[in-house]
Amino acid sequence: MDASKPQLLLKRAVNVKAVVTPRWKEEVQQQLQAQINAVDTQLQQLEMQGQRAIAEIQKQSLQPPGPQTLQQIENIQLQVNQQKSELLEQKNQSLQNLQQVQLLELEQEVNQFQIEGIFSTTIGDNLIGKLQVEILLRDGVVQEIRGDI
Repeated sequence: MDASKPQLLLKRAVNVKAVVTPRWKEEVQQQLQAQINAVDTQLQQLEMQGQRAIAEIQKQSLQPPGPQTLQQIENIQLQVNQQKSELLEQKNQSLQNLQQVQLLELEQEVNQFQIEGIFSTTIGDNLIGKLQVEILLRDGVVQEIRGDI
């Protein structure tokens, strides 16, 4: 290392891409299906919790229920519906992702995620070039490192 040139350590975002293979497609589809199943389970639990909470309020209130009881029941239904809406949005996103994965062609490269990496730079380095680094995976194994590492 040349002591006359000061060095600086910096962080950069490193794009990680994957080559679409039959194994990769299968794994991603399984992950997305598991997410969809988890959301379905959450929806069922939410529905049951809402029904139980309403039944409990009705059990503890006067018959016929007063305006305060009706307001509590309405509030619970609003909360349940809002959470249901959020869960259904998640499920729809996962279903769309599942459909997109099924349409991907083999050997195509897709962005998978980003990680942070540390690199050193010194006077005279092309900083933009050093920031543009990506890793290519094939079935989880590094196949290529692209850019100025």
